[in-house]
Amino acid sequence: MKSTAIWIIGVLFSMQLCVAQSVVGKWKTIDDETGEAKSIVEIYQQNGKIYGKVVDIIDASKRDGLCEKCKDSRKNKPVLGMEIIDGLTKDDDEYSDGKILDPEKGKEYKCKIWLDEDNEDKLYVRGYVAFFYRTQHWYRVE
Repeated sequence: MKSTAIWIIGVLFSMQLCVAQSVVGKWKTIDDETGEAKSIVEIYQQNGKIYGKVVDIIDASKRDGLCEKCKDSRKNKPVLGMEIIDGLTKDDDEYSDGKILDPEKGKEYKCKIWLDEDNEDKLYVRGYVAFFYRTQHWYRVE
């Protein structure tokens, strides 16, 4: 009886670790150049890939902003509700092989994201072109 209870507790703990280490959820974006919080992005999984869309913009005066510099079908579309992370796939402890859009600059970059190994509520988001990259730290929100 004791061994069964210990086994069940172990399985539940393992399941909690697996769920807790997911990138899926809502994240507060922090601008790597200014250090200020910009938006809330909801990261979700669909058909085995990871996507992210802007679900809130922290500065109320920018909530009606459009992606004026975008060059694709998102040009002059509202940033609020816009999908900015597209098609990441899991590769060990990170997600890569997708793209991320910077709506302020209208530029799209290759993207890689991964959780901080010491703090599952901190997400590293890297956009890059060739050897040039920028990494932001995003923080999980409820």
